[in-house]
Amino acid sequence: MPSTSPYMTPDGLLLPVPDDDGAPFWSYAAQGELRVQGCASCEALRFPPRPCCPRCHSFDDEWRRMSGRGRIWSYVLPHPPLLPGYAEQAPYNAVVVELADAPRIRMAGNLVASPDAPLNSVDPSKLRIGAPVKVAFHRMADGVTVPRWMLERP
Repeated sequence: MPSTSPYMTPDGLLLPVPDDDGAPFWSYAAQGELRVQGCASCEALRFPPRPCCPRCHSFDDEWRRMSGRGRIWSYVLPHPPLLPGYAEQAPYNAVVVELADAPRIRMAGNLVASPDAPLNSVDPSKLRIGAPVKVAFHRMADGVTVPRWMLERP
């Protein structure tokens, strides 16, 4: 059954709901850029975005462009997927990627064969902790683009 929620795609996948602090992240993603919030005072990077630097407590921030490269830090194959839109794509993965430019920054997402491929497009046997990945951007809905991950050496 198609979704009519503003928080889901028509095929039942969840959409991000940006808050004020995270809105720039999603705007950059829509432009095909992976950026991370950094402190303009002490230069510490932070993710997820938040209003105040946890290191120096400054409210001044800037958004730094990342290379989009990283490695799989962790992964899971959800069993069973709880939402119907995800159950239709099972088995799929959820990965945590450690960024090469900022090893203390880790981002959750999905490993896919191409930017617009379905969530189950990578054989689960290809998932390895430490595997090098690169970011790819997928337009989920009007105005909503999400970072996904692809193996550097499929």
